[in-house]
Amino acid sequence: MDTKNLSSPTAAASRLSGKDHPHASGLTHENAHHTERFTVIGNHLAQHQELSLLAIGLGVHIQSLPKGARVDIKTLTARFPEGSVRIAAALRELESHGYLRRERTRIPGGRIITRTVSCNRPGHRDRRPAADRVPAKRPAAPRKALPAVPRPAYPAPALLQTATDLLVPLRRHDSRLLLSATDVEHLAPGVAAWLERDVGPAAVVRALTADLPPDPLRRPAALMAHRLAAQLPPPPPFRAPDPPPPTRGPSATCDGCDRPFRSPTAGLCRDCRTDPPEAA
Repeated sequence: MDTKNLSSPTAAASRLSGKDHPHASGLTHENAHHTERFTVIGNHLAQHQELSLLAIGLGVHIQSLPKGARVDIKTLTARFPEGSVRIAAALRELESHGYLRRERTRIPGGRIITRTVSCNRPGHRDRRPAADRVPAKRPAAPRKALPAVPRPAYPAPALLQTATDLLVPLRRHDSRLLLSATDVEHLAPGVAAWLERDVGPAAVVRALTADLPPDPLRRPAALMAHRLAAQLPPPPPFRAPDPPPPTRGPSATCDGCDRPFRSPTAGLCRDCRTDPPEAA
């Protein structure tokens, strides 16, 4: 009577065990656990169906670089044996599939630079649940320019300095009238125009600080500029200069009475000329 050998592997088990056979074809992995200096790369990049091998390798290299590293064509050409044409083409591939993004940013000073952003999972922001998305900050609305202020006819430096010295201490009258250096620079010509019209500093301060609204002042400089323009007093009336005092002519001594009198030549004074001959 025959019995089955229960310890012998089935045909399916024999086929599976052949995968680990030392003579089996195909790839095997000898992996070690990394604890430092490693980069996590998604299979969507490593096994991308449309990217070239150069683009995949370049994408892996870029994702392994630290923040601030240069990834321009010149730097990458100096790093790898491939030429600039092939590297530029690989960068365009990565950019077209969302692994790279170029952003133009204005830096302090007004210069515009181009920054390269590496995306290790293109489109992941759009696939996140709405509850997990962080709303983007809206750009701050541009600050409105201050209203225009009058200008003095003769903006002498001493006059502008007097106007500046008048504006700075306004916060002592009301703490809400705290002006920045830019605000003072904008308002100083308007105050100078008032001073030029024979308005004293105390009167200017009263015009700027009297009857302020009780509500918080969002832009005190705008209120000051409005008052300087809307309440500008008229120029003082024209006053002709006083005529010079009359000049006195030379003096002489009267031949008749020996009194001095005004005359360019010697002779008789007016009294002696009008006396009758008998009196003479």
